[in-house]
Amino acid sequence: MIKIGFQEKTELFVKKHHLEMKPEFIALDLVSEIGEIAKEILLMSDYGRSESKFREEIFLEIGDAFYSLINLANYYKIDLLKALDSVLQKYEKRIIGKHAKRY
Repeated sequence: MIKIGFQEKTELFVKKHHLEMKPEFIALDLVSEIGEIAKEILLMSDYGRSESKFREEIFLEIGDAFYSLINLANYYKIDLLKALDSVLQKYEKRIIGKHAKRY
């Protein structure tokens, strides 16, 4: 069995179901999905009145946002794992720089 990555899997799904969109609409969809994550977090904490308790809905909301992010990356041919590696290196340098300034 051939395994495909999450970006390829998403690209095949989008093509199969004719869900291609312009990047500005993908970005708006991503922002909308992030808003739904925030709303779910508010519900999980009763709007900050209690400790946040897991609800199954957060699983799907995060999945929706991830799907939109993958679509945006795919549109621009961005390898998300490479992008993540670059960002982690950037943060690592920033953290090391902050520690060096303390001494």
